[in-house]
This record gives sequence, C-alpha cells and structure tokens, in this order.
Amino acid sequence: MKVGRIAGQFAKPRSSPTEKQGDVELPSYRGDIVNDIAFTAEARTPDPQRQLMAYRQSAATLNLLRAFATGGFANLGSVHQWMLGFLKDSPQSRRYKELADRISDALNFMRACGLDLESHPELRATDFYTSHEALLLGYEQAMTRVDSTTGDWYATSGHMIWIGDRTRQLDHGHVEYFRGIKNPIGLKCGPSLKPDELLKLIDVLNPDNEPGRLTLINRFGADKVGDHLPGLIRAVQREGRVVVWSCDPMHGNTITSTSGYKTRPFDRVLAEVKSFFAIHAAEGTHAGGVHLEMTGQDVTECIGARAPSPMRTSMTAITRFAIPVSTPNNRSTWPS
Repeated sequence: MKVGRIAGQFAKPRSSPTEKQGDVELPSYRGDIVNDIAFTAEARTPDPQRQLMAYRQSAATLNLLRAFATGGFANLGSVHQWMLGFLKDSPQSRRYKELADRISDALNFMRACGLDLESHPELRATDFYTSHEALLLGYEQAMTRVDSTTGDWYATSGHMIWIGDRTRQLDHGHVEYFRGIKNPIGLKCGPSLKPDELLKLIDVLNPDNEPGRLTLINRFGADKVGDHLPGLIRAVQREGRVVVWSCDPMHGNTITSTSGYKTRPFDRVLAEVKSFFAIHAAEGTHAGGVHLEMTGQDVTECIGARAPSPMRTSMTAITRFAIPVSTPNNRSTWPS
C-alpha cells in the first residue's frame, strides 16, 4: 500500500518554544500552517489565516493526486514513460529498464491471450492514500466528521494520521482525540518509549485489537534500534496485540553538520532499515512497512547516497511515503 506523507504536513513539532540567533530570541518556526521560517518578529508571529491557506493547499494537492492516480500516470502500459530525468544518470537506470521490459513483455503476452487491459482498472490506476502527523488538534477537530451510515467519527484531513513521538502522553489531548476516530492511525515510537507504556497506549488506541488499526512507526536511529526495538516487539507479542510494524529511518538519524544545518547520513538511514528487518526476522515477527522521504528539489538534507553534484546531493523530506505491507495474517484496513 502506498501512503504519502503529503497534503497536510504543514505543522512541525519543536523541541524548544524559542530560537536564538546571536542576541535575538524569537518564537520557533512551527510550520507554514502557523508562522514563517524567516527569522523576524513579524514572520514568527502566528497567523490563523495560514490554516485556511494550508487547507486550500491540501485540497488542491489531493485533487492532483487523484488525477495522477486515475488519469494514466499509473498505467502499467506506460511503464517506460516513468523514466524520469534524474533516472537517466542513475546507476539504477539499467535495472529499471530491465524491469520495465519484463512488465511490457508480460502485458503483451496478456494481450496476445485475448485479455482486454483497458477493462481492468487495476492495471490502469492505483490507490494512493495520504497521511500526516495530526499535531494541531484545533485544525484536526475542525476536519472531523461523523459517518451518517455508521455513526463513526473520522478525521478527514488525511486517510491515516499519526501521533508524534513528542505528543504520545497517555493523559494528553492527542491520545484522547485519536482514540475517538475510526481512521487507521499511527504511533511514533522513539527511544524514550518503554514497553509497559507502549502496551497502555495500544490498549487505549486499539482496545478491540483490530488488525490494521494501529501502525507502530519506529524511529530509533541506527545506533539505538538494536537496544530498543526487540523489547517492544517482545512485549507486544507476549500480550497478543495485533499491530503493523513500520520503520522510519529518517528522524532518528539526524545530525547537525558543521554549517549548522540538520542532515541525515544515508549509510545510517540504510543501517537502521537493515537492522529493522533483521530484528523482526530474529523475533519471528513481520516487518510491515518502511517510511521513506524524497524530493525532486536540489537539497542537501540527506547526504552520502551518491557522489554529489554542485547543486544536488540526494533526497529530503518534501514527500514522505510510509508503506504498510499487508499479509494474510496482518491485514491493513484503510478507508477509501
């Protein structure tokens, strides 16, 4: 399943309420839905009109995604047209072409057998869902609706929303809000989360132990995942809780470079992914998803994935994809 962290990710959790540059101290940048990143008193003043701008931006993005998903961009018959410009110079271009050729050969064989590909929408379109951290509860509350056919409440700001690592306190508002909605939801799990606390959160957020309801998004860091993840897995397995395990290797591997910018070494990102799968294999559990981040812009938020060019290093966090993987015994239930 493809779930994009997109069309709603405009709020940023902050470790500190203020930011200091030289002798000047101002409120922290909290995302475009709240204030501006420019370091001035005017820019850092919260503006409620930004919530309306964020809504309009999200709506426009969703409309674009729907058009892409159903308008031919996902058509397997166009697999060779998916060769984006950056792929031509990539070491993976040959592998991609070989895969595209195999897909084309399979489709041609199906046509030769008399199958009308146009009558099978699964070959021409795709399901694409959206997701974000539901940080601003006031905004999320305004986007919450009741399903008149079932009486259940849904957050309509995204298909799947999650609780961040900083806001998962049992007695706080985010957990209270999430337990009342029927969406599939996520819970970020960082190094400070203890097994007993996780079990209590699972009991509140998924009291019926419904498969696919709750995704645990692990973000420990390559150097900590081995110390923390096995204990959480064993506690969840011991109590018979049904969850989807997902790996977010981006947010636990952030360092501050000598220039003062936050960045992520690609080898640490890859190391946490490999450890995530190895730990689940050792524990006999299912590694159910991976959270990746990418952009088409020239940025330096992630370094080391390839030799850098003057204006381009690798990938960053403009579009995030969290991909929970379903199995017969570990189904994901996503609303359409």
